[in-house]
Amino acid sequence: QVQLVESGGGLVQPGGSLRLSCAASGSIFSITDMGWYRQAPGKERELVASITSRGRTNYADFVKGRFTISRDNAKYTVYLQMNSLKPEDTAVYYCQGRMQTMQTIVFNDYWGQGTQVTVSS
Repeated sequence: QVQLVESGGGLVQPGGSLRLSCAASGSIFSITDMGWYRQAPGKERELVASITSRGRTNYADFVKGRFTISRDNAKYTVYLQMNSLKPEDTAVYYCQGRMQTMQTIVFNDYWGQGTQVTVSS
């Protein structure tokens, strides 16, 4: 059994900052890529940023220069530092991790339950 638990969402004014965290736990054998996705009302879920186990990052164009993804492999944790937030960043943010568990060598994607980020004055 594997769980990903996000934290750090909330309400922030335009131009403000938030830091999201996501901790994976359970019968984890290894984790490769981890990422953050978001889904706004009426829209499809979209990739925000991803990071490999070696620290290579990838960002959606709409967050480049504003958001930074990082991870702590020893703690099975991924972070998303969000600066210069805009109202259009309002969405539920989901953490994703591609993992092997103690029960299988197959890599599967696991998801957190989501955390709401609202950018509004």
